[in-house]
Amino acid sequence: MPSTRLYAKGRILGHKRGKRDTRPNTSLIQIEGVSNKEEAQFYLGKRLAYVYKGKREIKGSKIRVIWGRVTRPHGNSGVVKSKFRSNIPPHAFGASVRVVRPSLFSITHSLMIGQMLYPSSI
Repeated sequence: MPSTRLYAKGRILGHKRGKRDTRPNTSLIQIEGVSNKEEAQFYLGKRLAYVYKGKREIKGSKIRVIWGRVTRPHGNSGVVKSKFRSNIPPHAFGASVRVVRPSLFSITHSLMIGQMLYPSSI
């Protein structure tokens, strides 16, 4: 039986910024298949997971996650603003993120069981 992906893919575009300065506490994310502001409304409140590998093992794993949340749309072309628990490092620009639904259980549990996206704006 083929495996089914239970998350949407997104790409980190960078930090929110003005002409001269950046604001690293907010990141801009382009979600795959979202091309306008109305489609982006579906993802408001959804959780984001930036999954990456560290150099050394911690608790038996090199895989680490920075969790975030989609906060609002940005512009008219489907980009969304998001806030992560710790600011996304600049070397992650262009990297992919996973968009999952908010978990009813603990946050790490939702990644393990792969909570599905369903129509909501929670």
